[in-house]
Amino acid sequence: MIRIAVIADPHVHDCGWRPEGSGLSAAIRSYGDTVDSTRVFNESLPAFRAALDRVVAEGVRIVLLVGDLTDDGQAPNIAAAMALIGDYRDRHGLRVLATPGNHDLFALEGRPQVKTFLREDGTPLAVDSADSPDAATLGTAEALRRMQALYRPQEGDLHWETPFGADPAWSARSYRVRSPDGRTACRMIDASYLVEPVEGLWLLSLDTNVCVPRDGARDLSDPDSFHDPTDGCWPAVLRHRAHLLPWMRDVADRARAGGKHLVAFSHYPALDVLAGTGAEELRIFGTSGLARRIPPPEVAAAFLETGVPLHFSGHLHVNDTAVHVQGERGFFNVAVPSPVGFCPVMKLVDLHPGRVEIRSPVLAVVPGHDAAFAAYALEAAAAGRPVPPAAQAPDHGSFLDRHLVELVHRRYIPREWPDDMAGFLRGRMADLLRLLELDLPDAPDFRLTLLAEDWYRLRKGGTLARRYIAPERLAFYARLVRQLAVPEGAGLAARFTVFLRILVGYLARLPNEDFTLDLQEFTVSGR
Repeated sequence: MIRIAVIADPHVHDCGWRPEGSGLSAAIRSYGDTVDSTRVFNESLPAFRAALDRVVAEGVRIVLLVGDLTDDGQAPNIAAAMALIGDYRDRHGLRVLATPGNHDLFALEGRPQVKTFLREDGTPLAVDSADSPDAATLGTAEALRRMQALYRPQEGDLHWETPFGADPAWSARSYRVRSPDGRTACRMIDASYLVEPVEGLWLLSLDTNVCVPRDGARDLSDPDSFHDPTDGCWPAVLRHRAHLLPWMRDVADRARAGGKHLVAFSHYPALDVLAGTGAEELRIFGTSGLARRIPPPEVAAAFLETGVPLHFSGHLHVNDTAVHVQGERGFFNVAVPSPVGFCPVMKLVDLHPGRVEIRSPVLAVVPGHDAAFAAYALEAAAAGRPVPPAAQAPDHGSFLDRHLVELVHRRYIPREWPDDMAGFLRGRMADLLRLLELDLPDAPDFRLTLLAEDWYRLRKGGTLARRYIAPERLAFYARLVRQLAVPEGAGLAARFTVFLRILVGYLARLPNEDFTLDLQEFTVSGR
């Protein structure tokens, strides 16, 4: 048995650096910025440290980082993340391997950022990287240079290669990428690699973070000359990094022939990791919701052809395991949540011949999770507002749950929901039952915004979200969805029916936090 750990999207932000020219003594992000973001900032270093502590406590020595190591690829945050990783390497012998995420770097020369920090009196200060260059996202080559310990062979490795050969130099790991019309081109680094750090274990880091020049771009030092990698994901790999697919197939063939455990990881999912409900979500929210980032079927077909059986992904901050099977072939995509988004989870992976056992520990207790709470209280006082509930949370898990509730009301509903559905949420469950013409005796009558909050909890955390939802509401949801009819038309009742059918998918996820993947039959079982 070989044990590894997988951590996704730690988004490290170091509160200890002083943004150049700002006059600030610390880089504490405002709660206003935090509550508008799908990730939290000031809590990231303690959460990442807690994840690494759990790794060490489990006797694990190999960690896969599935992208977005840093907040936004700023030099001080890269330095802080690499220092923490180096400390665990020196004290515990930890080997950390990574793949780039869309927040770690950008294109050739990086891109500007504007972040809001807090002065000592709690008033906010917007810091523009035009005035404070260390607040900017670094370009690909410079960011990877600073993180190169995660992407290069180390003493003791039994095997190491890239899609281009065995030379680890960045100059030997580039390819030519063209704009969609083919008229603009440049060379970009592909940071993918294969390593065998211990006998019998092949780890395949797939760089799926593809920056593509725009049609007609002239100045490639200008970040506006490039498409954002989040617009591409795995489909961009098929179009612009097609060299990865035959390499993956060759690696998988060699792994099978040599009896190696093969584990692949990239930042973006290769399957629908929203409990298979992505298409239904698009019916009600359109392309404004998270489902727009679910890969199309051709990605699954291309991935299946490589023969790689197991893939870990991040990016979406959701907890899900998807499987794609065609005939006797298949593969799993295990989506790993973030330590700085609800629900804070990592994965512990035990590799056995023909099967993989996975545990999903929740990082609910994080020493130092409340280090910025006093600053949040000052910020609230300076604005004449009460201290937000999240800033009074007893632990990290509760903090992220309360943060999610605010996110639902401040971001998701206003930005993603159709106006009529959002307006209907001002009512109560009895109103929804009347709309759907359902008769459920003894149905609890709670506000519909609570249903929306629970829907997002289950969407992000899956099984692990149940600890944050009252058992009686969960029981009622299970009862409610059994009464649903197939929706007709596109009216309000039909769309809420689809909304609840998505909830069925979330409730049908694995009943256990620990589960086993059968790599021969491509089945999943709880344990």
